[in-house]
Amino acid sequence: QLQASGGGSAQAGDSLGLSCTASGLAFSGYTIGWFRQAPGKEREFVAAFKRYNSNPYYADSLRGRFTISRDNARNTVYLRMNNLKPEDTAIYYCAAGARIITSRIRIADAYDYWGQGTQVTVSS
Repeated sequence: QLQASGGGSAQAGDSLGLSCTASGLAFSGYTIGWFRQAPGKEREFVAAFKRYNSNPYYADSLRGRFTISRDNARNTVYLRMNNLKPEDTAIYYCAAGARIITSRIRIADAYDYWGQGTQVTVSS
C-alpha cells in the first residue's frame, strides 16, 4: 500500500528526492512519515506530516537539510534531501498511521503501514 522510490547513490553535498505513493488509503486522513535505518542502528525518525495538518515535523538534526512535502491529489509524500552526508546512508522507509497523537509522531511503533524501503548511499 506504500511504495517508496527515488533512492540511489550520491556524493556528499548532492541532493536526492524520494517519493512515497499510497494506494488503498484515504491519504489525507493518515499521518505519513519518513524513517531511516542505517546498518546496525535502530530505525530513526526523519520527517512527517500529521493527518489533516499541513505543518511538517522534522528530526531536529535534519531540519534545514531535509524537506517533506505532500500532494494529496496524487496520494504522494516527498522527501527532498539536500547537502547529503555519508551519515545519511540508510534505507529510507515511508509509513502511515491513522491515529497518531502528536507526542508519538516520531515513534516508529506508532505507524500502522510501512513501505518496502529505498536505499540511499552517500559517499564522501
